[in-house]
Amino acid sequence: MRRLMLCLVAAPAFASEDIPDQYPQSVLYSKPVEVIPNVFSAIGATAPPTYDNAGHNNNLSFIVTDEGVVVVNSGASWQLAEALHAEIRAVTDQPVKLVINENGQGHAMLGNGYWAAQGVPILAHEEAAAEFADGAPQDLAGLQNYARERAEGTVIAHPTETFTDRKDITMGGVAIEVLHLGPAHSPGDTQVWIPQWSMMIAGDIAFHERMPPIFEGTCTSCWIETWETKFAPLAPAHVIPGHGHPTNLAQVTRYTRDYLADLREKIGAHIEEGGDLGGAYYVDQSRWSRLDTFEELATKNAGVVFAEMEFE
Repeated sequence: MRRLMLCLVAAPAFASEDIPDQYPQSVLYSKPVEVIPNVFSAIGATAPPTYDNAGHNNNLSFIVTDEGVVVVNSGASWQLAEALHAEIRAVTDQPVKLVINENGQGHAMLGNGYWAAQGVPILAHEEAAAEFADGAPQDLAGLQNYARERAEGTVIAHPTETFTDRKDITMGGVAIEVLHLGPAHSPGDTQVWIPQWSMMIAGDIAFHERMPPIFEGTCTSCWIETWETKFAPLAPAHVIPGHGHPTNLAQVTRYTRDYLADLREKIGAHIEEGGDLGGAYYVDQSRWSRLDTFEELATKNAGVVFAEMEFE
């Protein structure tokens, strides 16, 4: 296991969206690995959702305690949730007691229907729940379009409970803090913090192997502030990001906070020089070209940040 974890931490240099499915006997893209004792994660593809990865392009994690299991992310479909449950049963006889949705995107919530059918409570931040309620039909249609028969069984099921700032849970002697540290990648971004193990299941506040997508309406200056004032001070030893292999705080800082700051600096200089939106697409982001999805996202991100900063 120690050798496996060393490989996981070193993985960013070699991650690629061209890597084929790593767990062909399962709809999951990869088999869950034990990141630290009792915390497991099935690492998704760093590519966009496709038929081949069945929409498993984010991390599906679970925490095993002596009194039950907490799942972080329901998965992008009924079949992915069901496959993750099979992996949990192979690890422990403890029942799943709670599912936490880390944001309101389809790949975090479209598996809710499976877990609801098992009678498992589902927790999400109120803003994430609202985003899913607004976009779930489109999310489901998108899943059905790319996943085809792998989308079968998936139904829209909303969280059964919401929180605002934090929700504290103790299960089997493990204190789990479900946090919304502040504005970041998307509405209601949620972090799952286990202080006694210095483990942060960070969600989409943190990226490192793939370029962070910046959505219209995302406040990148707020994301940086949340990072610097709320996220980084927790100083986790272990970080499971929303996408990509488990790593550490320094690595996700480099590829999230530093990327955002660099892009804002480049766009700010472009605006100061009288540049327009068309020119903003071509600001130099070559420093980040090794990241997966760079070709898909770099110019889009630049345009979104230009729109954000133009009238700051």
